[in-house]
Amino acid sequence: MKCALTFGGVTAGLLASAVVAAPADASDSVPSAVLANTPLAAKQIAAFWYGENKANLIGATLYNVETKVVANHVSTGGPASHSKPGVVPAVGDEKKPAAKSKNVNLPKTTGKVFFIGADHKPHWCSATSVQSRYRNLVATAGHCVYDTESNAATLDKWVFIPGYYQGKTPWGIYVGKQAFTHYDYDVYEDGDRDYAFVTVYDGVLPTSLKADGYSKVFETAQEAKDAAAAIENNKNTAGSKLTISPVLDTEHVKPLGAPESQKTYVTADAFHQLNINKNIFSDGPWKPGTGADDAETTKEAHDSVQKPGSNGLTEDHKTGYWRSEFIPNVGYKYYKRTWWVNYDLDYKLSGKTLSIRLKNAGRLGDNVGGQGLAYNQKVGTPVFLFGYPSGSHPDGDYAYTGKTLKWSYGKTFAVQAPEVKGEELVGVKSSFTGEGSIGSSWLLDYKSGRRLGYLNGVTIGIADTDKNDRIDTSLSPYFDGELYSVYKAAANRWSGKIA
Repeated sequence: MKCALTFGGVTAGLLASAVVAAPADASDSVPSAVLANTPLAAKQIAAFWYGENKANLIGATLYNVETKVVANHVSTGGPASHSKPGVVPAVGDEKKPAAKSKNVNLPKTTGKVFFIGADHKPHWCSATSVQSRYRNLVATAGHCVYDTESNAATLDKWVFIPGYYQGKTPWGIYVGKQAFTHYDYDVYEDGDRDYAFVTVYDGVLPTSLKADGYSKVFETAQEAKDAAAAIENNKNTAGSKLTISPVLDTEHVKPLGAPESQKTYVTADAFHQLNINKNIFSDGPWKPGTGADDAETTKEAHDSVQKPGSNGLTEDHKTGYWRSEFIPNVGYKYYKRTWWVNYDLDYKLSGKTLSIRLKNAGRLGDNVGGQGLAYNQKVGTPVFLFGYPSGSHPDGDYAYTGKTLKWSYGKTFAVQAPEVKGEELVGVKSSFTGEGSIGSSWLLDYKSGRRLGYLNGVTIGIADTDKNDRIDTSLSPYFDGELYSVYKAAANRWSGKIA
């Protein structure tokens, strides 16, 4: 938790008390993490989501992390602005006058972010495109980008898909390149700073997809690993479910204990082929890399398989029985014998390879626009919420499916939620349910005619504040000058193309 002082009965962070309306570019001090550091890596991520008939996209589930806040842990009190309010105009809205519309047209900027969670399974959150210098920026909740469940810095295979609906990617897939957040969230998971801005590569759309089976045997494990890496690094191929498994090379025998070899029990016939003119019940010597193991047994066990006093094999020829010479005062001893060969090990690389060709779909902001940004705004102003709510109310009612974009409307109010280390949050009355609503955009002064407004919050949690088993409140960090510093660091970063 960050240190805090009280100003007029309202708790505010020390850092927040010192910001100005438009702080200097803090690129060097804002924590960031690379999601896909090369166009090739980004292309493979896009191929992962497009592959197998988009099975990973369609099968992605809600991200059940830090979502429902216990009602007892939500209270009044919260942020207060200590600097002048500021705004960043939306894409295309820099010089246009305000327009009015009676209808609520849904923004094209909103979509879903997909990623692999700490459980190694595909999940999704809500997110939105925002204004930036290179029209390549996405805003969402911090825990929809940064991995708060495991030791990994960020969630894997992160992409943004505006307008996503049941496997459809109307404007393409935008692979995340670099993520930016506040120091307090990066280090302390402070709910007051649970937001992230992500630069994305130009969007891509597939022109062809082809999945082929792959199987090849290599002499060494390293050769198999190198072949797998070559497949993964091929510009037009992304490996899908490739596995390496050892296989016996029965044509080659190695000394016992040799690297990349395996002691394997064989039939008496296979053993004899390697020890021609040898009595397989004798003491050898045997060909290097072959041998026999004996274990004492009983006369009854011996006689149940062989005629009394004889040497012989079980029906499958994998075990032989024999007896020793007569030992005075002891009698006979009985043994069973198994034979082994130390075979060479080869390595089989097998699975599926996905051949994919992608075309450039252009910059995110050029295709769907980008919302403006508002910070240090007065609490109590009305905002629209846009996202993909999903999941049930506490009473079990499923009001939203998460399949389609929904909206909600209300005035913000100050709240605290210590459960998520949130001392300076804002809330709005909303029935948005479930993990799917996390990352939903809060748009101030939204103009339905142009589908643009000013991003002034992102949903990080939901609550049933009146304890009637119905979700009634969404929570967001208060957008202040510190958030603007994070935004500014991200908004000036170029990302580029992957196709």
